[in-house]
Amino acid sequence: MKNLINTLRNIWKIEDLRTRILNTLGFILIYRLGSYIVLPGVNADALAQANTGANEGIVGLINIFAGGAFSRASVFGLGIMPYISASIVVQLLGMALPYFRKLQQGGESGRKKINQITRFLTVIITLFQAPGYIASQVTNKAGVVSDPSSFWWMQSVLILVTGTMFVMWLGEKITDKGIGNGISLIIMIGIIARLPYAVTTEFASRVNDEGGGLIMLLIEMVLLLLVIVGSIMLVQGTRKIPVQFAKKIVGNKQVGGVRQYIPLKVNAAGVMPIIFAQAIMFIPLTVAGFSQSETMAGFIGTFSNHYGFWYNVIFALLIIVFTYFYTAITVNPNQMAEDMKKNGGFVPGVKPGKKTAEFIDTVMSRITLPGSIFLALIAILPAFAIKLNIQQEFAHFYGGTSLLILVGVVLDTLQQIESHLLMRHYDGLMKSGRIKGRSSMSMTTA
Repeated sequence: MKNLINTLRNIWKIEDLRTRILNTLGFILIYRLGSYIVLPGVNADALAQANTGANEGIVGLINIFAGGAFSRASVFGLGIMPYISASIVVQLLGMALPYFRKLQQGGESGRKKINQITRFLTVIITLFQAPGYIASQVTNKAGVVSDPSSFWWMQSVLILVTGTMFVMWLGEKITDKGIGNGISLIIMIGIIARLPYAVTTEFASRVNDEGGGLIMLLIEMVLLLLVIVGSIMLVQGTRKIPVQFAKKIVGNKQVGGVRQYIPLKVNAAGVMPIIFAQAIMFIPLTVAGFSQSETMAGFIGTFSNHYGFWYNVIFALLIIVFTYFYTAITVNPNQMAEDMKKNGGFVPGVKPGKKTAEFIDTVMSRITLPGSIFLALIAILPAFAIKLNIQQEFAHFYGGTSLLILVGVVLDTLQQIESHLLMRHYDGLMKSGRIKGRSSMSMTTA
């Protein structure tokens, strides 16, 4: 406890770090206040009553990421999701089109151009999503909008687009003027904003349970702690490949000859396989919804139960497949082998060039299998939590995208704070200085 107090005191002593933390808290406060400002002309009470128990499936997932702004028809209703969609599209275009690949390898100028394209694409995506959001979440519910005129539609779409761009601007400002990755922090705050309500609901249900409710609550907390520890292991887990650099004589000095390591992540795909798998799982349900046959009705009944056996089996298999797919397009063994060869590096016992690329690819395939299985297990843990009669709101924090994002963002932010402390010769948050964020492990995944 004394070390923690000293560390907090040291953080406050560093003016730059103190300013960045206060800036971050200020920007987050603006975002949270904006998420409660409802679109003009929308009856907030009627909307809340209409949405009671309706936030399931993909709607519930988006609402979690938006911190409840989605279900409230807030000016930040679409949140940061259009920007994330645009970023994924641009990233995939970089794999397919030489122009985008050249921009990604173009240094600072290329990064600025990509950011401009991503912002423009965000506006286009939001313009398409906003009318659909208004139609599905606002105007189709009785008593929510008294006069849905053409002017109201136009102003609502404009406000939603502006709200998304403002949230994106807040994220960039947090990255520049604050601490941590702004976009990731905004998503994390949206998720964690629902944690107090989930804990309170679960606590109330266990207190009212006369059959050992408090004991079950204690067991739940222990299990949650174990799941968090497992998630940290998954996020930080790496396989280090030794790289030896050849000795060179420069003038009268000998340089090189040192051994370094390439840290290959056990889960190089992050949470993207879960997001892709969830999107795929909703496609057949949407198509089947247009059919009136009894077979399709049974299909809908089976796969609309997100806590059922078959849904989670298919979901887990899709996550494993998408983990391999996303790892294959983000980790380029040929590029890594080529970069090592140019810099005079080699893996001991492996020939430079093609053999090195094959070796890295083999290692990556072997470590991706346990990583993908563990990722799939964490993704379906909420279904097991529901079977233990844990409240649905609280069960979401037992796994899935929410928990992985929370763990990853917290580790990344702590790593940046620790870097500031160590740079000024203070003890870090951990005296070993071994907190690793996601950014520290992605240097080789070009």
